[in-house]
Amino acid sequence: MACIEVQTLVHLSRTLADLQSAPKESIRRLARHEEALVAAPVLRGSDSLPERDLIEIADSRSQQHLLAISGRKRLSESLTDVLLKRCDTTARRLLATNAGARFSSTGYLALVAAAKRDDDIADSLVLRPDMPVEMLRELLAGTTKAGRARLLRVAPPGAHRAIEATIESIETEIGTNTPKPIDYSGPKSTVLALNKAGKLNDSSINRFAVRGERANLIAALSLLSDAAIETIEAIVEKTDPCRLIVACRASRLNWTTTFAVIRYRCGAQAISPEDIERRREAFEALPLSVAQRTIRFGSVHDLEMEINSTDKALATAGAK
Repeated sequence: MACIEVQTLVHLSRTLADLQSAPKESIRRLARHEEALVAAPVLRGSDSLPERDLIEIADSRSQQHLLAISGRKRLSESLTDVLLKRCDTTARRLLATNAGARFSSTGYLALVAAAKRDDDIADSLVLRPDMPVEMLRELLAGTTKAGRARLLRVAPPGAHRAIEATIESIETEIGTNTPKPIDYSGPKSTVLALNKAGKLNDSSINRFAVRGERANLIAALSLLSDAAIETIEAIVEKTDPCRLIVACRASRLNWTTTFAVIRYRCGAQAISPEDIERRREAFEALPLSVAQRTIRFGSVHDLEMEINSTDKALATAGAK
């Protein structure tokens, strides 16, 4: 076999794949062949391969090898766990449709995660009679309302009642957990009073950030930057340093206060010392007029473009 050309080995593999009395060592050699065309027939069809060999091959060979194994009539949980760790979307789709494949909880979670990005996998999962109820809920909860309606249409009639009940439960939970709009009338009065007294400054903003007084922080940034509450609220909600920097610069705050706001929203551990320094340089290089114009009249995309352009200019200057 070591001296035979590939096309002859492919023919041999196809011949031996369905042969119960095929020499086991020959089957093992063919299955482990680096050329997927040679390995695929026995990987897909031979019952002579022990599972330990299939797991080893699935853990080390190419995507074409994994695809061939995914098409076997029977696949254990241990084998599908290994396949799902390495296989691509094509093999995942095949596994989801394979009625003889069995999946562990970990395997089902991997398929559900893939189904959120691939409708074909989602449709196949909802058709599986062995799909656990908790995984079905995870699948339905991870898609849009339109996606849930599509999955209900795809599902077999016998599963409609369970799916409808799950969808109703999910949508009720979503409605219950939807946060109510924040009433900013109190925070607006607080920051307006501070502003009239000349005390709405870096010190007060820093205090709002350190204490986690989100509503007061948003109302203060809105007043100082002359931007709508909704604009500042969206920026603070996104926990994006770029957007926070523009908002703070437009509010005439210093870097110390700006960094306190960033730490409040992004977390101290999420920002490296190098990134802190880069953001500080971007903050100081950002013209006040540009920040104010962007925060008042620009879009979220404009905010990101402004910071990115500033970062590039700093990098160019540093290189020179």
